[in-house]
Amino acid sequence: MSKELLMVIDAVAAEKGVPEAVILEAMEAALASAAKKRYAEQDVLIRVQIDPKDGSYETFRRWEVVADDVVMESPDRQLRLMDALDESEDVDVGDYIEEQIDNPEFGRIAAQAAKQVIVQRVREAERAQVVDAWKDRIGELVTGVVKRVERGNVYVDLGGNAEAIIPKDKGIPRDVLRTGDRVRGYLFDVRSEPRGPQLFISRAAPEFMMELFKLEVPEVGQGLVSIKACARDPGDRAKIAVLAHDNRTDPIGACIGMRGSRVQAVTNELNGERVDIILWSDNPAQFVINAMAPAEVQSIVVDEDKHSMDLAVAEENLAKAIGRGGQNVRLASRLTGWQLNVMTADQVREKSEAEQATAKALFMEKLEVDEEIASILVGEGFSTVEEVAYIPVGELLAVEDFDEDIVEELRSRARDALLHDALAVEEGLDENQPAQDLLDLPGMDEATAYALAERGVRTREDLAEMATDEIADVEGLDEERAAALIMEARRHWFE
Repeated sequence: MSKELLMVIDAVAAEKGVPEAVILEAMEAALASAAKKRYAEQDVLIRVQIDPKDGSYETFRRWEVVADDVVMESPDRQLRLMDALDESEDVDVGDYIEEQIDNPEFGRIAAQAAKQVIVQRVREAERAQVVDAWKDRIGELVTGVVKRVERGNVYVDLGGNAEAIIPKDKGIPRDVLRTGDRVRGYLFDVRSEPRGPQLFISRAAPEFMMELFKLEVPEVGQGLVSIKACARDPGDRAKIAVLAHDNRTDPIGACIGMRGSRVQAVTNELNGERVDIILWSDNPAQFVINAMAPAEVQSIVVDEDKHSMDLAVAEENLAKAIGRGGQNVRLASRLTGWQLNVMTADQVREKSEAEQATAKALFMEKLEVDEEIASILVGEGFSTVEEVAYIPVGELLAVEDFDEDIVEELRSRARDALLHDALAVEEGLDENQPAQDLLDLPGMDEATAYALAERGVRTREDLAEMATDEIADVEGLDEERAAALIMEARRHWFE
């Protein structure tokens, strides 16, 4: 048996390509599993130790040492410290006491159980090797052969016992992949899974397109041209933003290639996906103008607070700017990171005039100024009372027709208006707060009390005067509970 063990360990390690130490550990676990069959009605700990030199092995039963004052959850595998000290003087809580027992005899059932343990441990070792081999390659392009396609998920053999999956939502729509096809993808995740693939590939990620351009465009691979951003509707259309680090290099021309050969190679890999290559700019407005190509933008209104831009285009170019199904503006928005609102010049003007009128009315109401002063504030770009209240004095003094007295008065009125609004909000909150006698009502909980207060039922007396059908639809109440709470609120009437 000793030589047979060593032969099995060598053979399995060579066949599966895993270290002999892993197979040795699996064999020990298998033998321990067989030994446990003797203790069918007990939950015992068994340890088997195989000598890697001659294949001999010993079997031990183990007890975990626990503190004297704890309740033992499993007496068959635990031992109190005071009892363990009788066996060994240098033992402590958390250590193990062992007793050698007879080695297990391998019957048919024991051998089958041992085989299952070994197979499981070998699979775990193989998965761990795959994770170790690929975890540092996240973010790379990988190539493999399609093994099978199940429910839209594509399973890919990468070689070296590594299997990857292209999830259905990470594939390119209408991309027909068949068993045996070679396929490329972007490795975006590597993780341990109890079953199935551990490597996850995407063909829909923007990074996939960027990596393809690195392959096809030498200037990108050499760092002369950078791909700063990419946005895709996989399989249909995409936009990439490029930047040259050398004035002598045309970044767009480099990515297109002679007669479009380079961009066409990327398009072919992506099932015909059309690619718009635009020039990146660190000026957000200019970047958006470039990203909206092929549509021409006439003017831009930037709202930094909302991180949005209103784009004005000629009426005849509106459909082109928006794109089929909003695709052009959607891709441009994702590429630039700004919310883009496309409209005609007339619509932009009407919107701007409406916003100015709203701001003017706000200033006339809150600051109690005439239309002339309100128009000056709007014309200088002020749109909120907060801006008037807290902007540096110097900026207001720079406004023509404003002297120190006017500036100080405007700032004072703005702060008074803000304080008044804050107090109004606070009073409104107080009105919706339940009174303490309602919160203390037997059977009442805080959530229900606040829900009732929003209906104007803030006190115990308010609730007592309610009918069941008036509050039965409040969140957390039904007719039965509503009736019970109302009766409880009315109890003091009868007492």
